[in-house]
Amino acid sequence: MSTTLRVGWIGTGVMGLSMAGHILKAGFPLTVHSRTRSKSQPLLDKGAHWADSPADVARNSDVVFSIVGFPADVEAVMLGPDGALSGLAQGGILCDMTTSSPALAARIAREAAARGCAALDAPVTGGDIGAREARLSIFVGGDAAACERIRPCLEVMGTSIMHCGAAGSGQQAKLANQIAVAGVMFSVCESLLYAQEAGLDVDKWLELVVPGAGGSTAMNTLGRRILKGDYAPGFFVEHFVKDLGLCLEECRRMGLVLPGTERAEECYRMVQALGGGKDGTQSLVRTLAQACGKQWKR
Repeated sequence: MSTTLRVGWIGTGVMGLSMAGHILKAGFPLTVHSRTRSKSQPLLDKGAHWADSPADVARNSDVVFSIVGFPADVEAVMLGPDGALSGLAQGGILCDMTTSSPALAARIAREAAARGCAALDAPVTGGDIGAREARLSIFVGGDAAACERIRPCLEVMGTSIMHCGAAGSGQQAKLANQIAVAGVMFSVCESLLYAQEAGLDVDKWLELVVPGAGGSTAMNTLGRRILKGDYAPGFFVEHFVKDLGLCLEECRRMGLVLPGTERAEECYRMVQALGGGKDGTQSLVRTLAQACGKQWKR
């Protein structure tokens, strides 16, 4: 594998730490920055170099990846006064892997092009397990030639890579994915709650459902976490609220009415309001039970 690209990485949270780790393991020279340096320490211990700002990351990189929390964070680390674009040499590439605003992705691409650089939006799906096991699906928007240039990096993080079209289209593809996820999470949580309240042996019930028509990847993974009382985030509720809000913004722009997505956003905002913003999306089951005057017993 070619290791000629010098790679920069911004954001080493639940997803980013594993993803950057695959880049480093593949032999790419890696420079990292995160808001909290200690979160990057596992990478530094394995040979990555620290940078004090996104701009400093870019000064030492040919391509800069970011995966942060919210669109405002993306704008700051990419376009801010000390953002990556300010330090990137002509011909460099920015690649934001946060689920963010399609309009912001297009703006970053325009501003990068004005400086002789390229910018891609490449959000991912697969959660914390997919990140750890390097089997993410990656939706890429932006310049096709830039996408091909960084494909060796993408291939060490994911097993499915789709170039979706112009800048912002990667984000649109991911938002469509999140609409699908919202529906699946309701099917998992509502069916488990129903099984419990019907007096079934829910653990045995799950084993029968997973391989059948009612089964899903989410049932097999997050359903099992729910039965263990494990609400640690593979994906934060607060980030899902952000994603569904972005979906609804795009729906308004396109003149779409998606009642299921609207209901999902409302319910996850309820989870967040009850203090579950830092929990995983599977914690929806507890809020659904509470809304019925019941208790999820795990």
